Amino acid sequence: MYFNSNGKDEVTYDAIVVGTGISGGWAAKELTERGLKTLVLDRGRDVKHGDYPTANLEPWDVPRAGRVTDDELQDYLKQNRTGYTINEYYKHWWVKDTDQPYEEKQPFDWIRGYHVGGRSLLWGRQSYRLGDLDFTANAKDGIAVDWPIRYKDIAPWYDKVESFIGVSGQNEGLPQLPDGKFLPAMEFNCIEKEVKERIKKNYTDRIMTIGRTAHLTEPLNGRGQCMSRNRCMRGCPFGAYFSSNASTLPAAEKTGNMTLRPFSIVTEVIYDDATQKAKGVRIKDTETLEEKEYFAKVIFLNASALGSTSILMQSKSERFPNGMGNDSGELGHNVMDHHFQVGATGSSDKFADQYFKGRRPNGIYVPRFRNIDKATQMKDFIRGYGYQGGGSREGWGKEVAEAAYGKNFKKALKAPGDWGFSFHGFGEVLPYHENKVSLNDSKLDKWGMPTMVMDADIKENEKAMRKDMIEQAMEMADKAGLKNISKFENRYAIGLGIHEMGTARMGRDAKTSVLNKWNQVHAVKNVFCTDGAAMTSAGCQNPSLTYMALTARAADFAVKKLNNNEL
Repeated sequence: MYFNSNGKDEVTYDAIVVGTGISGGWAAKELTERGLKTLVLDRGRDVKHGDYPTANLEPWDVPRAGRVTDDELQDYLKQNRTGYTINEYYKHWWVKDTDQPYEEKQPFDWIRGYHVGGRSLLWGRQSYRLGDLDFTANAKDGIAVDWPIRYKDIAPWYDKVESFIGVSGQNEGLPQLPDGKFLPAMEFNCIEKEVKERIKKNYTDRIMTIGRTAHLTEPLNGRGQCMSRNRCMRGCPFGAYFSSNASTLPAAEKTGNMTLRPFSIVTEVIYDDATQKAKGVRIKDTETLEEKEYFAKVIFLNASALGSTSILMQSKSERFPNGMGNDSGELGHNVMDHHFQVGATGSSDKFADQYFKGRRPNGIYVPRFRNIDKATQMKDFIRGYGYQGGGSREGWGKEVAEAAYGKNFKKALKAPGDWGFSFHGFGEVLPYHENKVSLNDSKLDKWGMPTMVMDADIKENEKAMRKDMIEQAMEMADKAGLKNISKFENRYAIGLGIHEMGTARMGRDAKTSVLNKWNQVHAVKNVFCTDGAAMTSAGCQNPSLTYMALTARAADFAVKKLNNNEL
């Protein structure tokens, strides 16, 4: 039975891509540019590049200084507790928790945006490669399962992705942080230059570099360079940072091979027992709740880690009673994120005559320096962490607490405060089988779909790492010559890093993993998953660049197999 009135021929494509975010946009671009007629589905509304309603608004252009009303905030209580403030500038990007609730066995901060482009409009844009230190880590430590690929397998695809999206940064020649194809790096300010030199002078095992970020420091592929407005989360009308909307989706559309259908929740991938392949997907229209089916030779799941995993869980059949591709029982398990919210801050009374121009949307990076070799091996924890952060001058807000007024107060407002500097640690979370998500079929969301149950937390390895993250941040701040040094450890729960990973991991054996080395579902070769769900371990680097590289690599493989009639 087909739910579409136009018949099967009208709804058949070469490929279907589910999701339009970081990896979905890349899947759409790569498949269409290779000649495949591709249906691209997104559960949210369409957003064209430039359709960013608050991108140019000033504080006086919005009510209540940007704050939403208390009544409106009730729809976003979980989203808002993350610190990514629900306000008049951003609220249209966030999912209402009341529309899609979820259960927390342990605190879990699930930050979601349902619209074409997804979180590619909202991401932090830090873009780092994983290296063989990461791809061999599980095997070396006897943790979980071994990655089925190594750095050499993905390195050419990192090259391709960086060259297209535009990543500014500086090569440092570090084995734990492979170099890349970079645009000119953003500049340090005066205090950052001093901290960098102090670290270089006092340490032989670590350096400080500028963040590697998907922001254009010069025009590229018709996109404008960064204007240092730091309004990125509103959407960039210049296309200066990488988003699907500004980059990969326009490239896919240019081919004439893409059909984009928003307002489409994929409820399941349809399995064909006769061919032992997927034949298409079933969707629910979010506006009409009408169900439809679409058919294709190959399907890419890029709905975000938990989104893609949810689709596989919902794709039940006689062959897959526990979800498509779940022969191993690992679907939904091994949830990972990056733990952070720890570090140190300090101030400096130097450089009183210096300031900086613009609002650079990027900070510093101290690459991992723990557990790299025997000399850096730690006895209390495995794996490692890096630091992000940076320096700036305190603003006029310092005067508010003084409750002053008059001539002297006005004069004080014109003078910037002392320079400050911060080190924020970002650490690896291990892939624990017991960290998992599942579906609750008895509690449905606004669209009649099963809701998720979250049960994941950091454990002893991460807790020991966090202690070291604080201690080393304090030590570096001291050796950098900072004053008034203080440590911090704020609330953290899995999900807060917005780097959900691992719930349909890659592996060498179908008995212990969901995907193979090409991101194919082991038992359904024409279904690929290339978003965060595929990750076998997390590393401590921001993962989005790896999702894009895996996607480009898998798309190339899929098209070659299709052309040889092998899918």
